[in-house]
Amino acid sequence: MGKLLMLQEADAERIETLKKRLGARTKIQVVRSALDLLERDAERAERVARWRKAAKLVARESQRVQREFQRHSRLRRLD
Repeated sequence: MGKLLMLQEADAERIETLKKRLGARTKIQVVRSALDLLERDAERAERVARWRKAAKLVARESQRVQREFQRHSRLRRLD
């Protein structure tokens, strides 16, 4: 048997309402669905933080390469 979860009355009512809206058979299905969504959101936030950190690390070098490429671009010689 699992662990008991003590809920406030208002939270229990919210779960019941969601249970009906989602067509879930049990309250735990509603709670598990919510946990899945929260986990996905947390994973996405962690991914975005890693991407930002990586972008910040390479930004200066990327800008330098961009400037260097533009200076020697063959396309400018066509004008």
